[in-house]
Amino acid sequence: MRLLLIRHGQTPANVHGVLDAAVPGPGLTDLGQQQADALPAALADRGIERLFVSTMVRTQITAAPLAAALGLEPVVLPGLREIEAGETQGKSDKVSVQLYISTVHGWSAGDRSTRMPGAESGEEFFARYDDAIRQVEATGAAVAAVVSHGAAIRTWASAAAENTPDHFGTKRNLENTGIVELEGSSADGWRLVDWEGEPVGGEQLVDRTAQDPTGERF
Repeated sequence: MRLLLIRHGQTPANVHGVLDAAVPGPGLTDLGQQQADALPAALADRGIERLFVSTMVRTQITAAPLAAALGLEPVVLPGLREIEAGETQGKSDKVSVQLYISTVHGWSAGDRSTRMPGAESGEEFFARYDDAIRQVEATGAAVAAVVSHGAAIRTWASAAAENTPDHFGTKRNLENTGIVELEGSSADGWRLVDWEGEPVGGEQLVDRTAQDPTGERF
């Protein structure tokens, strides 16, 4: 299977550097909608057969233009949601952001037993994301697109890909509508094919002023 993990379009929280992993969460900014609108042309030749989104509004809005262009009905999988923020939810101060990032960084370094304060542990995160990806595979699609979230994609994909170190995603940016492409399966292992960290629509859809703690290098 080819698995395209697409980060959602820009949200107000991304602009202001706010940690926001609550469901259903905010919608998109004007730029975020432009990023979403650029997906159909950018992915027209990728052979996408199935489309999946999380329970968070921003993924569903991002997927809508692509779904319409491909004639697909997005399937909602709760396990694809962002890594829970717990006690840091809604905060943007340096201490809170560093606590969130350092916890996720620890999971990437192998300490999955550590819990995000007031939220899930690394083991719980990987269990529910793994389960969601297995549901994607169960459809039998040769190529599937998943619209998910910055920290979740970076953390899961780096650990799942056998040709990258688990901390790989902590060293790479993943801007809004950036795409991580994997090939393989849960049973046989995944391989990283491409890491498109920039928005697929091009430089004009990049917001260099956004604070965006879950899209920048950890």
